[in-house]
Amino acid sequence: MDQIYREVELLLSSDQSGHNMQHINRVINLSLKFNQTEKGNPQLIYLIALLHDVDDYKLCNKYDSDNLTNAITIMNKCNIDVETKNHVLKAINEIGYSKRLKGITPTSLEAKIVSDADMCDALGANGILRTYQYGLNKNRPFFDKNNLPNADIDINIYTTKTSTGINHFFEKLLRLKNLMLTEEGKKEALYRHSLMIAFLKHYFEEENAKMWLTLLSTFEKNNF
Repeated sequence: MDQIYREVELLLSSDQSGHNMQHINRVINLSLKFNQTEKGNPQLIYLIALLHDVDDYKLCNKYDSDNLTNAITIMNKCNIDVETKNHVLKAINEIGYSKRLKGITPTSLEAKIVSDADMCDALGANGILRTYQYGLNKNRPFFDKNNLPNADIDINIYTTKTSTGINHFFEKLLRLKNLMLTEEGKKEALYRHSLMIAFLKHYFEEENAKMWLTLLSTFEKNNF
């Protein structure tokens, strides 16, 4: 496990998009916290959480992303048995917001736990910071009053359309609480969601963006 951790750490050491080892560590810790109640296999949960982003489409080429090249290479190098490796790879293939937009939902308990933890790390205080950091990394504006978010989001729009940081809240982050699969995940997501709503309200008030306050209120009513 230590060797796998070092391999992942080396691979993600230069990431500036919010998918770094700090994110990985938070997902691991939150997954194991959820598992105190959910009672999945802790070793599988640790491996899935540790490896879930090494082939993320936002970080590597399409071939590696589609084939989970980095996850396979690392597990082979570290002599992970075939059954464990297949379980981990299946879970990674099912985790992520883009997967949910494709109609793919985690099936194993371990995958559900890590999926919830990963989505929860996109919420709350760290979710706000990661959104801002990702925008800086991609040279995208955080807010444009005249650029409204997409009311209906699909996989094509999500993966191809350039969006502002604030629009990302509406197109992904504020929708995550309804995608939780475990009871622990639902509780954590609801708490973090409320923090993001408070932030957005204050932000729009400070920007004198009254139309966006109305948009936020309407969005919340429709997505309760």
